[in-house]
Amino acid sequence: MSEPILALEGVHTDIAQYHILQGVDLQVPRGGVTMLLGRNGVGKTTTLRTIIGHWQARQGRILFDGQEITAIPTPARARAGIGFVPEDMGIFSDLTVEENMVLAAASGPLDPARLDWLFTVFPPLKTFWRSAAGTLSGGQKQMLSIARAMAEERRLYLIDEPTKGLAPAIISTMAGALRDLKKQGASILLVEQNFPVARALGDTVAVMEDGRITWTGEMAQLSADAALQERLMGLSLEAQR
Repeated sequence: MSEPILALEGVHTDIAQYHILQGVDLQVPRGGVTMLLGRNGVGKTTTLRTIIGHWQARQGRILFDGQEITAIPTPARARAGIGFVPEDMGIFSDLTVEENMVLAAASGPLDPARLDWLFTVFPPLKTFWRSAAGTLSGGQKQMLSIARAMAEERRLYLIDEPTKGLAPAIISTMAGALRDLKKQGASILLVEQNFPVARALGDTVAVMEDGRITWTGEMAQLSADAALQERLMGLSLEAQR
């Protein structure tokens, strides 16, 4: 098997006086979607923010494409090829959709072919290209947030609950865009509470509990075992259909 695109080895992260990540060991294979699942408050968002450098790991190592990135600043991690979509979207409301996208393409002008693809998977972005991002609906803002991370081709995408609170039609659009990204060979680490979406997109799974990874395996294995789902997450994927 090839070396994983991302590996966390015994990662501990503190936020103020709270010890959130308590020795996380995690591997993200190349060219697939790894779902990071678990109940609310177990450390999933903190894991993503530690990988991108918003929170600093107190102990352990983070390896990206075989190189240790544990101590380097967030901009350097982004330049290395990591895209991040935060749960709070992270868009600039006073800027237009176009300006948000231009800022996201740090390496230079937006690639026309990639922009055409983004317009195909997220049609509202083209419609509201000259509009202030703050005037978009919640679903449209989430589309813009994901599109910003996709403005340039990244080697790894970290995406935090992209379908949270969205209408079913918008969720379908989001899932289609992520499926397209997966087909392009992207490596994705995705936190998602919508289990049908997780099941449809995920190749591998890591389940968190109390700041640790407690189970890893194939999505097909988790999807086929209702008792395992109940034990790991307290609910069945089948119940979420």
